[in-house]
Amino acid sequence: MAAAMAAPGAPPAEVPSYFLCPISLQLMRDPVTLPTGISYDRAAISRWLAASAAPAACSASQRTCPVTRQPLEPELQLTPNHTLRRLIGSWVASVSPGSDVEGEVAALRPVRRDELASLLSDAAAAQVGALRKLGELVAECEDTRAMLESQDGVFDALSRVLTGASACSTAREEAVGVLASLRIPEQELVRVVSRHGNLAESLTAVLRSSNLQSRAQAVRLVRSLADVSVPAWVIGLNQELLAEVIRVVRDRVSTRATKAALHALSALCPYGRNRVKIVGAGAVPALVELLLDEPERRVCELALAVLDRLCTCAEGRAELVAHAAGVAVVGKKVLRVSDAASERAVRVLRSVARHAATPAVLQEMAHAGVVGKLCLALRSELCGVKTKEKAHEVLKLHSRIWRSSPCLSPKFLALYPS
Repeated sequence: MAAAMAAPGAPPAEVPSYFLCPISLQLMRDPVTLPTGISYDRAAISRWLAASAAPAACSASQRTCPVTRQPLEPELQLTPNHTLRRLIGSWVASVSPGSDVEGEVAALRPVRRDELASLLSDAAAAQVGALRKLGELVAECEDTRAMLESQDGVFDALSRVLTGASACSTAREEAVGVLASLRIPEQELVRVVSRHGNLAESLTAVLRSSNLQSRAQAVRLVRSLADVSVPAWVIGLNQELLAEVIRVVRDRVSTRATKAALHALSALCPYGRNRVKIVGAGAVPALVELLLDEPERRVCELALAVLDRLCTCAEGRAELVAHAAGVAVVGKKVLRVSDAASERAVRVLRSVARHAATPAVLQEMAHAGVVGKLCLALRSELCGVKTKEKAHEVLKLHSRIWRSSPCLSPKFLALYPS
């Protein structure tokens, strides 16, 4: 490793080893700490975690701390190491110009506001290199991200690149990446929607990209826009955009992208017309297949929340009961994931029992063990009061049929409400 000059004529001082990322062996730009106590550069550990969460990952054992090999939680939060970052910043400032490590530390020196403004000007002209550099700077440094967010017109400028006819597809993808990395105030999101009428079409094009990272970033931006809930924009969304959001779920682009897609769908569901369009775009089969894959707890909860909302319309219920594993997989999640998941699953089953209870569906619910699960939920300490009330309602609705079913074992009959 190169060395820094402490003073003229003094022997060079080695770069402190604790300033180096254990993965990249480079100076850390944005140090973060894992629960194991080991600090890494945010970009390097994020790539490591993304690789372990990707569908192509060869084994779950990769989801470990690279140094200690201790297992990491699926919903891991990276904790910024501000103390280490300040120490690195002080050390970088002490390095003499022209020293052996000048080139190595130059990239860590803070970007000046005028430099960032110049880069944004080039990015606004859809220059791919400038857009890419902006994305790198934002990803590497919180201070740079905050500085960019404070630039006048930054959100509108990047949105013009995304929606402009003159920008190439790569420039649009880079613009989406920067926008998805920024904390865009709600009023700015509303302004972007009102000024760029083809925003939905432009996001659809990026979501159709073969670049998985661009698709993940685009769905995060869709989520932000959906959370704002500008009624005119949300209700007017075309089915093509909704289909691409659902395809992110189906393709398992990444855990983070799946969560963003589910959050977006959930935020779009309150509007009745949207629920029908989301169902028509293939959401219900995609959600059932996701649940069959035994996803992590939060993904399961989000998938059931979206399914719950979709099953408030006849089209959603019809799609669920038409799927060979639909009702069964929802019943399977009761008492298996969390209280929140159990409540959502029971709500879905209540919608089916109240509005789609054909003889065949009722028989399937008994045969697949759904009725038994509802009986257990009534007595379980793992279920809240609301969940138990809804389970009781479902069981009472069809007690005459289910109590006489040969599929219901005596132990469940003993738990059946009178």
